[in-house]
Amino acid sequence: MNFTRSKRIYAETARYLRAIVLLALVELSQAETFVVLDPPETQTGYLASLLINESPFPGERGYVSEANSQSTMLAILWVLHSRLQLIPQGYTQKEVAGVNSDNLIDVITGAAGRPQCEGFNRDASGHFVSAPRVQERIHYLLSLANSGEKPGRFAGLLNYAQGLARAYFKEGIAGADRYAGLKRVGPVAVTGRAYSWMTDVDNFHPGGNFVFIPDTDEGALGGNRFFTLRKEPK
Repeated sequence: MNFTRSKRIYAETARYLRAIVLLALVELSQAETFVVLDPPETQTGYLASLLINESPFPGERGYVSEANSQSTMLAILWVLHSRLQLIPQGYTQKEVAGVNSDNLIDVITGAAGRPQCEGFNRDASGHFVSAPRVQERIHYLLSLANSGEKPGRFAGLLNYAQGLARAYFKEGIAGADRYAGLKRVGPVAVTGRAYSWMTDVDNFHPGGNFVFIPDTDEGALGGNRFFTLRKEPK
């Protein structure tokens, strides 16, 4: 056996493999990241997590289009904002939102024992947290969004949700409230604006004075049904 020749071949093979590994690392470092979400323990990250969790993505139940899911996110943000700042005459915030607070995170998590958004609450230390399944789905969506050679629908929806959340805490809500001008649902006088949403299944209803917004008023978005309030007499 020619040990000198074998050692030379081994050295050349090792150099070749190192070059391949280095090339792969360079390509990985140069790969584009199309979406970066804020950490879920921040206000902007927590709100984005909710908007993402409550809206359908391609291949999921209720998905119609990217525009429809974006409209769902904006409508949900309007519900939260309305529960925070636009309580209609004749109602108290506690009656509508389940809390008395000027903090949007409280509107999301609700009071102790009365969560307002499934999967979103405060832990024993008072920190706002989301259920593991929520973050697992978000991580999966992120992996899809950041794959491929260019941003697609997944990236567009995730970035839209994060953009809404960042903008809200910086400068307030942007975009029109599609339900603001709603005055009647059939024979029922209503307050306008949506104050609740639920999965769009016939027997799901928040109860009380909440009124189902019908399809004729675009009450269904992204597999969700939105609800306004019965107008209380002055």
